[in-house]
Amino acid sequence: MLPVEEALERVLALVSPLPLETVPLRAAAGRVMGVPAHAGLTQPPFSASAMDGYWLDAADHLPLAQLDVVGESAAGRSYQGEIAQGEAIRIFTGAPVPREGGVVVLQENTTREGSGLTLAAELSTNANIRPKGQDFAQGTLFHPERPLTPRDLGLLAAMNVANVTVHCKPVVAIIATGDELVMPGNPPGPDQILSSNSFIVAAQVEAMGGIARMLPIAADDRESLRLVFDLAKGADLIVTSGGASVGDHDLVGEVAAELGLERSFWKIAMRPGKPLMAGRMRDAVLLGLPGNPVSATVCAELFLKPMLAKMQGRAHRQEPLRAILGCDLGPTGPRTHYMRATLEEADGLPRITPFTNQDSAMLSLLAQADALLICERGEGPFKQGDEVSYLPLI
Repeated sequence: MLPVEEALERVLALVSPLPLETVPLRAAAGRVMGVPAHAGLTQPPFSASAMDGYWLDAADHLPLAQLDVVGESAAGRSYQGEIAQGEAIRIFTGAPVPREGGVVVLQENTTREGSGLTLAAELSTNANIRPKGQDFAQGTLFHPERPLTPRDLGLLAAMNVANVTVHCKPVVAIIATGDELVMPGNPPGPDQILSSNSFIVAAQVEAMGGIARMLPIAADDRESLRLVFDLAKGADLIVTSGGASVGDHDLVGEVAAELGLERSFWKIAMRPGKPLMAGRMRDAVLLGLPGNPVSATVCAELFLKPMLAKMQGRAHRQEPLRAILGCDLGPTGPRTHYMRATLEEADGLPRITPFTNQDSAMLSLLAQADALLICERGEGPFKQGDEVSYLPLI
């Protein structure tokens, strides 16, 4: 069986960053830029007041100085007249200053009677002016190597960037297989269960910025599998769940091979999730998840999400976090165990406690879990209070 780290290297080798496309700024949240953006202007485009108050020449900035207010400058309506020494203008936050070489005195540090203005006996040395270009200059490059945040979009808008060039979203075709499956909302037969894997995977794909195409359930026969695989044409990535083991009805690998699958590996040294399959299939990459819902979810966390990240130009390595173990655990055995666990805040590192029942069919425990506690193969036993690694579940 293949170690988890080697399996991850192999699945990542199957995918590459997708081509670039240009999208409106409004559609760029969460996308990764493929080329830098250039600021189309200088920000601020003029020196502006940082406060509400009065602008005056620096030579008049003296305790108890008396000045004559001759005009007003507001945001979007600058003062256009001349200002002589001994004169001031009323100015508001964001308004252009009339010229360089002045200061803005806060209104609370003045006394106003008609057009007469008297400065306070004690004055700040702060000019209260935001200089032209304080934020960025025209032509400044912006190219974060991560998904764009709302704050990034605000900066790009201020740079007068209306469109950005980003990596395309991966289209992921999702195929659940098995005669025993029915879609939610339908009454299952006496030998059937509800299909849940496709909903988990689709949500993971969309949370990672991909486009999920949930295809019909494929029955356990070659013709049905061929038909559904045909519906997956045009996808960048095909994700199946179920049918990838070695039973008489586990036909996904066989049919995929008949359709051109070049399998990279099958079976990995982890639990839950040993029967994982991956390879190239026609113009797409195929990732075959186990049919067990918990196993499928854990494998998608470990392999599908990094693949989607790489396809979008994102950092695709999720480094484990550290926590303090909340209970004793026995030795792991020959397969790395990813245990569903809860996290509690504590002084220093959080406290992590795995569920006692780690049955891989227990979706209720998966829904309650905050993290996957990583118990590496061949390690242990572990004692309460040991420092351990985990991956957060979001």
